[in-house]
Amino acid sequence: MTGSHEHLVRLHDVARTYGRGPGAVVAVHGVTCTLGRADRIAITGASGSGKSTLLHLISSLDEPTTGRIEWPGLGGRPFGRPGVVGMVFQGPSLVAPLHVLGNVALPLVLAGVAEGEARNRAGRALAAVGLPDLSMRLPEELSGGQAQRVAVARVLATRPALIVADEPTAQLGSAHAAQVIDLLMKAADDLDAGLVVATHDPHMAERLPLRWRMADGTLMEGEPCSS
Repeated sequence: MTGSHEHLVRLHDVARTYGRGPGAVVAVHGVTCTLGRADRIAITGASGSGKSTLLHLISSLDEPTTGRIEWPGLGGRPFGRPGVVGMVFQGPSLVAPLHVLGNVALPLVLAGVAEGEARNRAGRALAAVGLPDLSMRLPEELSGGQAQRVAVARVLATRPALIVADEPTAQLGSAHAAQVIDLLMKAADDLDAGLVVATHDPHMAERLPLRWRMADGTLMEGEPCSS
């Protein structure tokens, strides 16, 4: 894959603290890591270990309290640039009034893609995840597994350089969970994109070649820094 070793994100001694004084909570502490296009990473750890906060920092949805984050392979901080980072969340993330095709096309429209092209790309993405016949359904008409596949299609349509998924299988049965992980892995390969998945499910984590474990806001295992 071209550019497979390109550094997409670099974190340097990053910490994120919420609140002040005795009640302050350190969600992430002293994290230094590098993410590349070739990386397929599962971040594991108990609830409250800092997995989601780390993902939010990596994708620039949140800012560090101390430390520095760089996005050399993403052209700078991706916040406010739809489609640069593809996000898949744990809970429902589809816009209720929009049908499936509109949901998949929405980030493209926000990024300035013409509506016709956005709909064409959304349709191709839905076909790629096996849901071409659901394009006119509303989110409330979908099962949990279908909704997560639509979320993956939304990522495919925007063609990001980095895919970030926060507990994307937590509300799914094992068969649908495995299907979503397979789709995320295939999307990363097809797009030549980096992939980071936070999960508390060891069976899902084992599907990815790299695993980082978080505890009390700190990366505990593995060597997250690449040369």
